[in-house]
Amino acid sequence: MIDTLPVATLQRRTLGLLVSTQIVGGLGVASGVSIGALLASEMAGPTAAGLSGSAAVIGAALIAIPATRLMRTGGRRPGLVFAYAAGVTGSLLVVTAVQLQWVPLLFVGTFLFGGASAANLQSRYAAVDLADSDHRARHLSLVVWATTLGAVVGPNLAPFADRVTMPWGAPEYAGPYLFSALAFGLAAVVLFGLLRPDPLLTARLLVVSDLSEKSPSWKSAFSAIRTSVGARLGVSTVAVGHVVMVGVMSMTPVHIGGYVHEHGDLLRVVGLVISIHITGMYALSPVVGWATDRFGRRPVILTGVVLLALACALSGTAGDGTVQLSVAMGLLGVGWSCTMVAGSTLLSESVPVVQRSGVQGLSDVIMGVSAATAGALAGVVVDLFGFATLSVLAGVAVVPLAALALRRS
Repeated sequence: MIDTLPVATLQRRTLGLLVSTQIVGGLGVASGVSIGALLASEMAGPTAAGLSGSAAVIGAALIAIPATRLMRTGGRRPGLVFAYAAGVTGSLLVVTAVQLQWVPLLFVGTFLFGGASAANLQSRYAAVDLADSDHRARHLSLVVWATTLGAVVGPNLAPFADRVTMPWGAPEYAGPYLFSALAFGLAAVVLFGLLRPDPLLTARLLVVSDLSEKSPSWKSAFSAIRTSVGARLGVSTVAVGHVVMVGVMSMTPVHIGGYVHEHGDLLRVVGLVISIHITGMYALSPVVGWATDRFGRRPVILTGVVLLALACALSGTAGDGTVQLSVAMGLLGVGWSCTMVAGSTLLSESVPVVQRSGVQGLSDVIMGVSAATAGALAGVVVDLFGFATLSVLAGVAVVPLAALALRRS
């Protein structure tokens, strides 16, 4: 198959498949994420809301380790399928935890739920494997953009999912996670059956002509990042952007819950605000990708820094103003998109193709662990000092990234 189909044809086919599964996977992730903090807060208190978000983020980071190992030896397909399967398991465990009102199981389920996020994040790198140098950012951003439809619809499915499943005996807040399990299962089946030939294996074969060559280790991946200025900036960019986004976004539903008290109204307001945020994250990503290819990686990274800082300033002063908070969440999403697209593209092109999957996996681990720590601390900060203080701290976190992006060595 590799020998008979041109690379451009394989790339178009791969992009079409990734776009389709990103829509489905994005629907599942957003359906659960939109009410995860509320569910944890209801079962275990406000501080647990931040811990719930952290469990999902660190789950995405740690599940990326075995997923990346599978990719290093077998290509993108087994790694992505494994990560989505973890998401299915996690979704069902969350439903069980809600039914039993068992908080430890809730966190275990949320941790595994993060596997679907790992799959969605790793899919962006699969879009780069066979892309030519002039279109890398655009192809990566197209896969990021594909998450838009599912991610925007997902939070607004929460009330509908509850209404559909509760008459069948499902407890309150469990419905969205049942929808997530179905979405992740579908994405896994489609990728398992159709992601052939594998884009990463094809890219390696075009370079080294021998797929039996020993897969690079985590140590060599770390060395590749440490010795490349572009790779260091790429890793730092995606990590800082994700830290700021997760820290603020994870506690926004809890902040809204402080001034919207009726259950149905709360779900609707949270769904609207999170949908605006997710639209910002994904809807403009093709424009971000075009700008990254046209104007360069660093200018787009700096644009993302400015947008993230502005978003934090607006969220910190929003109080109970849903309109201002919505604008802040939209800007937070666009800022994240700039850092994610430009940073991921810079990272991917700054290392050899034989090192690529290991470096990308290590980057997502660093990104996830950092963001998980931020998410856990976010719950404590909001509980002790309030949402405004959290926003100020998140805004300060982008300053070192700006300094790094302005440096050339």
